[in-house]
Amino acid sequence: MTLTQPAAIASRTAGRRPAWRTAAVGAVCGLAWAGALRAVMAELAQPSRVAWSGTFAGVLIPGAVTGALLAVASARGAEDRTEHMRWFTLAPLAFVVGIVVQPGFFASLRGDGLGVGGLAFPALMIIGGFAVGGRGWGWLRAIGGVLAAAFVVALVVSLPMIAGPALALTEPRGAWVASLAASLTVLAVLAASIPFRHARRPGA
Repeated sequence: MTLTQPAAIASRTAGRRPAWRTAAVGAVCGLAWAGALRAVMAELAQPSRVAWSGTFAGVLIPGAVTGALLAVASARGAEDRTEHMRWFTLAPLAFVVGIVVQPGFFASLRGDGLGVGGLAFPALMIIGGFAVGGRGWGWLRAIGGVLAAAFVVALVVSLPMIAGPALALTEPRGAWVASLAASLTVLAVLAASIPFRHARRPGA
């Protein structure tokens, strides 16, 4: 260690934003994103019903938690504090917890399959995040990118199949919901790529 290194470390440490502030900003962003996602879900399920368990425990709170974790990961990466960064790549799994604790979740796995669909989105975030921000494994990232892009296309195309002709892409309401759903999905993937961009490759 040179004589200038301790001063540089002290200067970098002094400029750090408290972790709770970073997490709070990320939680607000995640909450706003999850609220927009809930609006898309309401358009798909008419008439829509808002419940404490499904809306808050299943969507809003996991969104806030995921946003907080990704914000902390971004701040740590900017400060070159990349230790344990790979754990932050699992931030979207907060949605899995929120879904699994829902009443009737396991019955939905055996029945209409909605539980499986709910688990697919967090998986997409991780796969897409790896494709966008991962290092190395070019062929595997390419496969992840294709899967993520296919998910977005399938999501947009399936909207009128799920909710009927009112959400056809040729209708203003359908075009709005499709653009909102697609942009939210892309934003989720970009956010999930943050810890992948900062994570060190094994052996590095």
